[in-house]
Amino acid sequence: MMKKIMVLLMMMIVAVGAKSMEADKLYYALRDKVMKVKDYTADVKIKIDVNYMRIPEVKGKLFYKAPDKMRLERNGGLSVLPKKNINMTLSNLMPTGTVTALDAGSETISGKRTRIIKVIPDGESNIVLAKLWIDEGALTVLKTETTTKDQGMILMNLEYGAYSAYGLPTKVLVSMDVKEYKLPQGVAMDYNDPMEVKQKPKDGKPRKGTIQLTYLKYDINTGLSDNVFKKPSK
Repeated sequence: MMKKIMVLLMMMIVAVGAKSMEADKLYYALRDKVMKVKDYTADVKIKIDVNYMRIPEVKGKLFYKAPDKMRLERNGGLSVLPKKNINMTLSNLMPTGTVTALDAGSETISGKRTRIIKVIPDGESNIVLAKLWIDEGALTVLKTETTTKDQGMILMNLEYGAYSAYGLPTKVLVSMDVKEYKLPQGVAMDYNDPMEVKQKPKDGKPRKGTIQLTYLKYDINTGLSDNVFKKPSK
């Protein structure tokens, strides 16, 4: 009897060790897939919602080039996004370099069973911890919860369609804290349309803000020039 118990314990230890290794492999495979997208141009709709501010929906083209270049060309005007866009793209919410990946259970999202892994960068990184809900069969991320040094907690929910083979979503909902009446760096954009400002919070506490991006069409890995992302001369 004791021998059987010992064998079972050894099998459990081996299974846990194998699962931990699989978490690392799963993360690196996912990251490799996402990082294969070097650039894209996408027709988008962007809706920003802050509880004390109503901002008109933005439509236009979004230009992206790895690792951190992004520009929005609005219908009826130009708007350049700042360099730090960690809260706008999945690739910037995934730690680079070597990491420690740990299994953290599973959860069903929109009818799909996902495997949850926690990812901790081994080296210096703005990302402290990334928690990913992964559809293993499709090798896509349906949800992220990322803790960063300069922007706090960033939550992202993703939906996929025709471009899932590239790991590119058709819809993204980003949620984060908004402090002192200002949108976080990387979210604020130049608006020609007036913003309706509601009653401002007076207690100084963070408020939740969301960005919803709908991607209508992608052109992927076309070799975008860096000139696309230069600020227009005045």
